[in-house]
Amino acid sequence: MADKSTRIPPELPILPVRETVLFPGAVMPLTVGRESSLALLESLHGDEKLIGVVAQLDPRIEEPSGSDLHAVGTAAKIHKMVRMPNNTVVVFLEGLSRIRIAEIVSFRPFLRGRVNIEADVVGPVDPELTALVRQAQELFRDVVARSPQLSDDLQNQVMGHEDPGRLSDFIAHTLPSLSTLLRQELLETASVRKRLESLVRELSKELEVLELRSKIQEQVQEQVNQNQREYLLREQMKAIQKELGESDDVQNEIEELRKKIEASGMSPEARKECDRELKRLSKMQSASAEYMVSRTYLDWMTTLPWQKSSGAEEIDIPKSQTILDEDHYDLKKVKERILEYLAVKKLQPAMKGPILCFVGPPGVGKTSLGKSIARAMGRKFVRISLGGMHDEAEIRGHRRTYIGALPGQIIQGIRRAETNDPVFMLDEVDKLGRDFRGDPSAALMEVLDPEQNATFRDHYLDVPFDLSKVIFIATTNWMDPIPEPLRDRMEIIELPGYTEEEKIHIARKYLIPKQAKEHGLKEGENIEFAEEGLREIIHSYTREAGVRNLEREIATLSRRQARRIAEGNTEKLEVNAEVVRQALGVPKFRTEKEVEERVNRPGVSVGLVWTPAGGDIVFIEASRMPGGKQFTMTGSLGDVMKESMNAALTWVRANADHLGIDPEFFKNSDVHIHVPAGAVPKDGPSAGAAMVTALVSLLSGRQVQPRVAMTGETSLSGVILPVGGIKEKVLGAKRAGIKRVLLPADNEPNVKEDLQPEMLEGLELRYVRTLDEALEAAIGKFEPSVREPAPPSPPPVPPVLTDEKPAPKGTTPPSSTFH
Repeated sequence: MADKSTRIPPELPILPVRETVLFPGAVMPLTVGRESSLALLESLHGDEKLIGVVAQLDPRIEEPSGSDLHAVGTAAKIHKMVRMPNNTVVVFLEGLSRIRIAEIVSFRPFLRGRVNIEADVVGPVDPELTALVRQAQELFRDVVARSPQLSDDLQNQVMGHEDPGRLSDFIAHTLPSLSTLLRQELLETASVRKRLESLVRELSKELEVLELRSKIQEQVQEQVNQNQREYLLREQMKAIQKELGESDDVQNEIEELRKKIEASGMSPEARKECDRELKRLSKMQSASAEYMVSRTYLDWMTTLPWQKSSGAEEIDIPKSQTILDEDHYDLKKVKERILEYLAVKKLQPAMKGPILCFVGPPGVGKTSLGKSIARAMGRKFVRISLGGMHDEAEIRGHRRTYIGALPGQIIQGIRRAETNDPVFMLDEVDKLGRDFRGDPSAALMEVLDPEQNATFRDHYLDVPFDLSKVIFIATTNWMDPIPEPLRDRMEIIELPGYTEEEKIHIARKYLIPKQAKEHGLKEGENIEFAEEGLREIIHSYTREAGVRNLEREIATLSRRQARRIAEGNTEKLEVNAEVVRQALGVPKFRTEKEVEERVNRPGVSVGLVWTPAGGDIVFIEASRMPGGKQFTMTGSLGDVMKESMNAALTWVRANADHLGIDPEFFKNSDVHIHVPAGAVPKDGPSAGAAMVTALVSLLSGRQVQPRVAMTGETSLSGVILPVGGIKEKVLGAKRAGIKRVLLPADNEPNVKEDLQPEMLEGLELRYVRTLDEALEAAIGKFEPSVREPAPPSPPPVPPVLTDEKPAPKGTTPPSSTFH
């Protein structure tokens, strides 16, 4: 039956073959060495290489003519030809259909004949034919099960042939006991029914022989000792492999693996394990599933860079500093730490790699800094993201007992790097999860410990691998979710947010040229960003600690100009504040004027918060209404923050006379404190000063001075205690347009260490030790109370709209933290 996808021409070149019969549907390699046959192969051109394969009547004839060939052969397609060193050619043939030679039309330089396609004669599909098909399938499966020369996979293959003709050809081609003469008879038999009957007889004979052979073999095995039995099995295995044509390939593969093991430079323990696995592999059948498991394991072991280092040239400190400065602006502490490591590495090449952890809000360049470090050191860079990783096996790998087991991400990264000393970045280490499958952070402890990672043992490899030369760099937005033991193994380097001037510098030096190039624009010729335009983007559209959203908005403006140019308008776009507003729409963030409007009434103060995205301001609103001694606190507040509010109210009541407030105000009034946005979780003690200020402003009827923000934990005695996150909070206040910032006096050293003078331009910092000093700086001086009733509470302010989305259920880290 001809292949429907290939049309067989009426004339074909004829390839005579000895002792070989090719059946339709079968794929077979064939060695060609005759001059006429080689000429035939050289004459074939194009993709469709079709020939006729016909067996000789007498295999001893060297130059057969038409009368020396059987009348029936097979039309075949050549898939591949391989020229061998002995001037022979190995061709890979696929049988297409039976053909009958009608006439030989050419004898030189090779035979060429006119052929007719011989179609299968199936006849009616009656119960007798169905029974023949089933009997042939069952007998063939029994033969395969008992024959050591046939693969067990053939049992499933034979059941997949539904066409009786294809089934008979498959069995005739596969059964090794059939003689060449009988195969030719089956090929010449057009009737499928007769072919099946003949095959059933031959299968029954073969099954009887195999059963007898199995019985004899069992009797012999009982009489030989263990050494003779092992020798016999090995000889039988060689014979089977030779019969299947696998012996050379398998032996070559094992020999190749042995050479790779010797050249890999692996440790003695790893070498011992590989030798043991290679010995097991040599005894397995190549078709078995266990063979591939062992083969894959040896592949992993031999491709790992056990002794291969990056081979970086001599460390050049000035050159490394130039590379770091080219890629990143500022970040002095980080660059100094890397250059210090390189200096020590130059003096002491055998030192272990550092374990660094970059902590900072999104968009400040943590990941890209890792790439620059690798470039400065002349090493490969590998990055894996730990965000959402829940399974310990992702770090340590799966044991080989599992189906589809693989090494962990650490070993996979080392293999990708192809060196044993890359810069390895563990991104988003604070996003690691934990469930019933294990705790990945616990697995990282061995990886990130310089005293232990020299003998890191992956579950899949099950041998130690030296990670001490690797420079591991972890990144995180905040440290709170990271377990203390893991945190203790890393050197923490903070990357704070950028000031407005730094963002403008970064935009001009890095972001604008990058986006102009990506959008096919020429900076200065097609598009130019004015300083006022950049400031408008920073103030009203991208208020953030990093520059990720700034780059995104620059890309938006670049796309707009690219579209204008594509539409035929080649005029240069000057990006000023007006163009920014037209392109980006309504400002996304409050302006300084909006801050003044929010505090333009008694009872509202501005606090400073730390978030994983950088510092920011928050409004604390207090309201008073008739009632009696009820204190309400709202705004998704944590327990610590609620305690701070209670402490603030207690201090105000205790010092009412001193502040000129009616001491009885709480007797006939209810007080409510709210911290927008209500959907964002908040916690921490550092809003104590802002809460006291809001309450005093409400009860005294005096407004807080505009553009004043504060931070600081308070005690019941009125002392303002130091807090954390000072740098982020001060930069957040500056981004929000605050002019005066009240800080605890004990935090003054933090300001001098972490904030450069240029970061504080336009800001007035006041250091306060007590609440009295803070209230005087925020509201003004207070006179003692004359016990006059407190003014009535002003009408409620309409609710403040916010685009903060509700935090998802089960959110772990709070979005705002009052350190």
